[in-house]
Amino acid sequence: MIHTLPEIAQYSHWRHPYTPDPKYNQRVAYFSMEFAIDQCLKTYAGGLGFLAGSHMRSAYDLRQNMVGIGILWKRGYYDQTRQENGHMNVLFQEKHYSFLEDTGIKVGLKITHAHVYVKAYCLRPETFGTVPIYFLTTDIPENDYLSRTITERLYDDNELTRVAQSMVLGIAGAKVLEALGGVDVYHMNEGHALPLAYYLYKQHHRNIEEVRKRLVFTTHTPEKAGNETHETHLMQVMNFFYGIDTDEAMRISGQEGSPVLDYTLAALHLSRKANAVSKLHGIVSNQMWGHDDDICPIISITNAQNKHYWADTELQKALENDDDRALIARKKQMKAELFRFVANQTGNLFSPDILTIVWARRFAGYKRADLILRDLGYFERILRDRNRPIQMIWAGKPYPGDSNAVNTFNYLVDLSRTLPNCAVLTGYELHLSRLLKNGADVWLNTPRRTREASGTSGMTAAMNGAINFSISDGWIPEFAIDGVNAFIIPPADLRCTNPEQDMIDHDNLMEILTRQIIPTYYNYPEQWLKIMKQSMRDVTPRFDSDRMADEYYRLMYQQ
Repeated sequence: MIHTLPEIAQYSHWRHPYTPDPKYNQRVAYFSMEFAIDQCLKTYAGGLGFLAGSHMRSAYDLRQNMVGIGILWKRGYYDQTRQENGHMNVLFQEKHYSFLEDTGIKVGLKITHAHVYVKAYCLRPETFGTVPIYFLTTDIPENDYLSRTITERLYDDNELTRVAQSMVLGIAGAKVLEALGGVDVYHMNEGHALPLAYYLYKQHHRNIEEVRKRLVFTTHTPEKAGNETHETHLMQVMNFFYGIDTDEAMRISGQEGSPVLDYTLAALHLSRKANAVSKLHGIVSNQMWGHDDDICPIISITNAQNKHYWADTELQKALENDDDRALIARKKQMKAELFRFVANQTGNLFSPDILTIVWARRFAGYKRADLILRDLGYFERILRDRNRPIQMIWAGKPYPGDSNAVNTFNYLVDLSRTLPNCAVLTGYELHLSRLLKNGADVWLNTPRRTREASGTSGMTAAMNGAINFSISDGWIPEFAIDGVNAFIIPPADLRCTNPEQDMIDHDNLMEILTRQIIPTYYNYPEQWLKIMKQSMRDVTPRFDSDRMADEYYRLMYQQ
């Protein structure tokens, strides 16, 4: 799986290729199940990984004293391909990397009755412009077959494997950090690394305050049903609590007597401080958990994305020079680049002169990829308008076990073959994400309100001249001014049923699309350009991850 370079390991101890900025001198380890760093490194599934990747890039740009801890997924998340009929296919293909450094660090942990060995490889900073990221694998000869498969697939659908993956990330990750020379602050990006907390508790002689001094936590889930839970008996059998008695582990996790361990609630009890990932999400999180007096404070640090990585330099230069002609020309060129990809994958020839709407993100029920199709006849009439047509592109990876999301994706594939100017693309990863954001005129976002903790795809779309057309959820209320830098779908009453919300949101969406967006694009191009430029100016620096990475040090890591 790994072909290492024949040289002495440089990152077998804590080091960076720079002297850390004194503002960011504390040693911080960032634990994440996903990192989206480069198209060729398949260690991510979606938004959580995109966020972590931008954080690691900004930490490097700001010279922060940070490292990442992740898992080297042998088969990645999955490769989204097509069946013969065009429907999506799931391919678990083995990955090989020649650019990771073998650190020589190997640690062990007990999972159920097996002693499992974990090896650490390092993504060096100069490779992709990140802080050092240590990727852990159990796929080494010292392990038996079953143990070697723990790090095979991201978000494996086998419950025992998922629990074991968390143990590798949290416990083995902590031991790797000890081998590197130690760390001041442990940051859990979501609750996947929760076993880390029990390991620290044991290492610090069961002193919970010593754990809290060192541990911070980011929650990404805006509803209780979405938080990972497992039966406590299973946790004990697998050694999830690192040898701590179940009753004691559940007591310090704030869940004494419960037969089920809630990862998020445990992390909120065991951390010094936690953060939600947008201001609205902060309100929702405190409403969810605020009844528990023993949890840590939950503040808000809004997610962001790395401008240096995502923003097209030519488009940004045209904006800075206030060169409208160059801006329009470059945007049209970016659309043409996307449309070559569309043609290659679907056989559809799109025009750079036609208003192009993109819906691209993970396929999940609450994200409502098909909301715009609720009145199919109406949608088709808009597509077929001879004078003011639109082009529509969908892309995104459903979780392969989510049959409803997979069926929605395949329904859209079938539908796109009967409608003009529609395409559904497979392989929504970093490369395609960039093409879509560069080529979109409108970035459509339609979650049920309060279900989207943050969402960041609209940030990078705005950096590249796409105008957000969105439900007011996640980060959007902090950015959008309706008709000035975005188009906002008015929120439906949250007391309505889901079908009622869908009907209201659809009607508002189509009203804005037909009465504001389409007329502005075709009849008032100067106004369209004004909105696009305002959007590009407003999205940074507030939603550049340099701001976010700085806030984490100031508001979370420093005591």
